[in-house]
Amino acid sequence: MEVIHFIAVKSLNSYLRPELTASTSVIVPMNTVKTRKNKTKTSSIRAKATEILSSPTTVREPLLAAPVPSAPLLRVSPSSLRCEPGYLIPNSPVLGTGGVVGYEYLTNILSSKVYDVAHETPLQNAPKLSERLGVNVWLKREDLQPVFSFKIRGAYNMMAKLPNEQLERGVICSSAGNHAQGVALSAQRLGCNAVIAMPVTTPDIKWKSVKRLGATVVLVGNSYDEAQAYAKERAEAEGCTFIPPFDHPDVIVGQGTVGMEINRQLKENIHAIFVPVGGGGLIAGIAAYLKRVAPDIKIIGVEPLDANALALSLQHGQRVMLDQVGGFADGVAVKVVGEETYRICKELIDGVVLVGRDAICASIKDMFEEKRSILEPAGALALAGAEAYCKYYGLKGENVVAITSGANMNFDRLRLVTELADVGRQREAVLATFMPEVSGSFKKYAEMVGPMNITEFKYRYNSDKERALLLYSVGLHTKLELDEMAERMKSADLQTINLTDNDLVKDHLRHLMGGRTNVHDELLCRFTFPEKPGALMNFLDAFSPRWNISLFHYRAQGDTGANVLVGIQVPQHEVHEFQGRAENLGYEYAVESLNEAFQLIMH
Repeated sequence: MEVIHFIAVKSLNSYLRPELTASTSVIVPMNTVKTRKNKTKTSSIRAKATEILSSPTTVREPLLAAPVPSAPLLRVSPSSLRCEPGYLIPNSPVLGTGGVVGYEYLTNILSSKVYDVAHETPLQNAPKLSERLGVNVWLKREDLQPVFSFKIRGAYNMMAKLPNEQLERGVICSSAGNHAQGVALSAQRLGCNAVIAMPVTTPDIKWKSVKRLGATVVLVGNSYDEAQAYAKERAEAEGCTFIPPFDHPDVIVGQGTVGMEINRQLKENIHAIFVPVGGGGLIAGIAAYLKRVAPDIKIIGVEPLDANALALSLQHGQRVMLDQVGGFADGVAVKVVGEETYRICKELIDGVVLVGRDAICASIKDMFEEKRSILEPAGALALAGAEAYCKYYGLKGENVVAITSGANMNFDRLRLVTELADVGRQREAVLATFMPEVSGSFKKYAEMVGPMNITEFKYRYNSDKERALLLYSVGLHTKLELDEMAERMKSADLQTINLTDNDLVKDHLRHLMGGRTNVHDELLCRFTFPEKPGALMNFLDAFSPRWNISLFHYRAQGDTGANVLVGIQVPQHEVHEFQGRAENLGYEYAVESLNEAFQLIMH
């Protein structure tokens, strides 16, 4: 089929622009964390569920909540919600209220036709992880679906219910990945035409995979928002059906079959099921089923720290829009959760756990060592959340399920994953040490490192400085090793700083060691360039030759956007003009001039 390219209109993104944070921050109190012990009284719910399960099922549309006037969504920053990894940001399920809606979802899940195209994926034990954590870890292998993602379930369920006259007019969707493949394969099986709108920054491997399934691929816009706007406009103009990625009852029903399978496959008591969350379709479907037949099972969402739309929506008591969203786990990089998915989650799920990029990378490595399978970042998200939760609460002997939701990994991203996996597993630390710029200091430093295994080391002589800076990484077996080394460094008057949690260091500064210099009026920024020809020239047209570029660092990481560190000499009285040009450029950006690591390493 054909692949059509469109010229992108002005970017709609607002990611990482300064001064766009919520007026109030939600800070989770650390001293009030408790594990919930009281179980819900569920005899009446179980009786009703048994009645439904034993009666003939009929396919009925799930009931939606009464429509309410739409209002502008509150814009908040992902960083406005802070908590320790593994802490369960609580939600209070309201079992029994709105029950008719829940039971309608349950009956539709029971009669879903997803198995015309999707597989019942295995629920596998992870013995190595189980031994390490002291719990029984079970992996629901949705990465083994025909399109390597659970998305085929929801897409097919919705499309299979369309009348023949609608199928004849075709379907259209917008996606940069797994939903696109689900719609394309479903269209192939149902014998209808499918148009897939994808951003022009979509990696070749992804849009070519969709094309091989017989769909027409349209590359349009620099962002998902632009691709979605195109798809909806074309659907209205041509009379074809738009297939949303998550916010539709039939899509939610299709994803809910995952919960039905888990309930059938694991007969033992389950403490919790961990579900990756983007728009919320998967967790809403699983909760709609399991909270009606096994309400004691905790349904816990897992989100990245920088893409936590559901957690913040639950905290604010309404759907919110993130003013920025991280793109590493691109399969869940969603600024706003769905309206129907949020309604279900607010009623039924137990809470959300947040994890960082390093932890996701560690779980990708865990999965490879466990099953010799490579998950995409979003696919490893639930596993990272399960591990963090079990460690935080000291869980032992329980059964926990993590949904490995996808394996459409961009191969170029593996380099970053390997760099960060040991950091995420707390098996590597990134450190900076200052030592006198005199003969013998290097040997003294080596003596203080002692038996620690150095995995990376960078140093450059600087005649203008009295103290030298060493940037290095060390392998760890226990945290005690790092504490003991820090004490040795302190006793030798070698100031040492732990930079393990500083993303600027891991992404850029560790590759820029080569002497330091003081550049007047230097403004340090991180920009996200669209990965397409002409992106650099657009950037230079905006800022050069108006201001001098003093630093530029870029490494391909397999994302749709390139993470670029730029230094620009901008006098203080011209900063406002610079910000205006940056806004007009439309690239996502953040100012990093005050980052402690930059001040240490580059000045």
